[in-house]
Amino acid sequence: MKKKLNNIYFKVGLTVFLVVAASILFYYLIFHGSNFKDNLGILTDILMPVIFGLGMGYLLTPVLNFLETQVLTPLCNLCGLRESRFRKKLIRGVGILLTTLLFFLLIYSIIAMLLSQIVPSIQSIVANFDVYLNNMTAWLNNLLANNPEIRDYALQVVNQYSGELEDWINNLVMVIARSSDLIFRLSMSIINMLKVFWNFILGFIISIYVLSSKECFAGQAKKIVYALFERDTANIIINDFRFIHKTFIGFVGGKILDSIIIGIICFVCTTIMNTPYAALVSVIIGVTNIIPFFGPFLGAIPSTILIFVVDPGHPLNSLYFVIFILILQQFDGNILGPKILGNSTGISGFWVIFSITLFGGLFGVLGMIIGVPFFAVIYASVKSIINSILRKKNMPMSTADYFDVGLIDEEGFHPYTPDSKISLKEKKQLQEAHYPCFGERMYSSVDDIRTDTAYYEQKRKSWATKNETTKNKAAENRASESRTSESRTSESRAPESEKTGKGRNGKQGG
Repeated sequence: MKKKLNNIYFKVGLTVFLVVAASILFYYLIFHGSNFKDNLGILTDILMPVIFGLGMGYLLTPVLNFLETQVLTPLCNLCGLRESRFRKKLIRGVGILLTTLLFFLLIYSIIAMLLSQIVPSIQSIVANFDVYLNNMTAWLNNLLANNPEIRDYALQVVNQYSGELEDWINNLVMVIARSSDLIFRLSMSIINMLKVFWNFILGFIISIYVLSSKECFAGQAKKIVYALFERDTANIIINDFRFIHKTFIGFVGGKILDSIIIGIICFVCTTIMNTPYAALVSVIIGVTNIIPFFGPFLGAIPSTILIFVVDPGHPLNSLYFVIFILILQQFDGNILGPKILGNSTGISGFWVIFSITLFGGLFGVLGMIIGVPFFAVIYASVKSIINSILRKKNMPMSTADYFDVGLIDEEGFHPYTPDSKISLKEKKQLQEAHYPCFGERMYSSVDDIRTDTAYYEQKRKSWATKNETTKNKAAENRASESRTSESRTSESRAPESEKTGKGRNGKQGG
């Protein structure tokens, strides 16, 4: 069997098969992507309970580890239980039970808050909707009466979009008129909700199995990796998966904790400020805060509109709320967030915005939440590959070393000065010398770059020497002029003193 696997023809055949299979798969994805997407959606719907279970088990693992290492193990040591299989099972069973109780306690707290605070707030908004609408109408009438320019612009906008609004209302009325279609949609919505609830129940049961056997699953995965890859490659893969786990669990768990704290602070402060619907506004702020960067704005905008609609006669309430949210987000971004999250992603603000935009467009709200750690993993992988290549070339791996590089050859790094950093005098000299600076023309040979670089450096040195010589001569001229003026001043003062001395001597002689 080993001879067959080491046979050169077998390796060539396997390579050809894999290349052909990859080509067929690539062609299918390009030209039949919709079918692939539909099949993937069917498979995802089937495996949704498993996905729920793996997700909940993964998120609850840090809680279980904390309870086992920081609470249950010291408690067993205090009670005198020795290391044994029974002790491990006892710790694991009690840890899963406590984790489950904490999980259900969290769900109960959320539901209780919804029923006690948020649901009455929504009911109050619905019951007083006519009052709020009348307040908004009176405010708009007053605003338009005192500002004719705004009134003319508002009438223009209304006339422009009134046709579209009328079509939308007609379509809505037609949909409502079809009672059978409406009943069908309502029934489908109820069925989907029940399906999600059933998937959640099954996923929770699966998560208990995941928590109870997580070491076994991790060991099986490592066993497969070491069986399929070389030892060094397997070590790299396992280490990279540890980094991925650290990045994801650090960011997602930290962001959830950070959002809960921000929601509580928002509820306390808005209650003190007598902000309308403080609980509802705080829940909106806390939930949207899970989304990095854009989350605070997504939560603040509807909350501000809600506060303004409730009492348009006092717009300062909305202004105070906006100022409070700005202060709260500064506190979160500069103090609370770094304390909880630390440097869990390792990417700059630009890449955070880029990842949220990209993955949010691809996967919606879920993509905006997990896009940052996912892109952080991609960024770290690319960085590792680039650093490995540079290390083989015996070149520096720090990005700061490449800030001012124009050319690298056997002699080392040659600096490049951007056109914006060259003085006007040097720029004029470059134009007179017809020197092609970096970025001014295309190069097809490294020798041309080296020739231009050497010429440029020589010119820069000659110009620097010439400027230094000019400065020295100017300094010498100024020094000589000052000496000459001093000597003239002393000479002009000397005759006066001599004349004064002679006069005194003459008077004395007489």
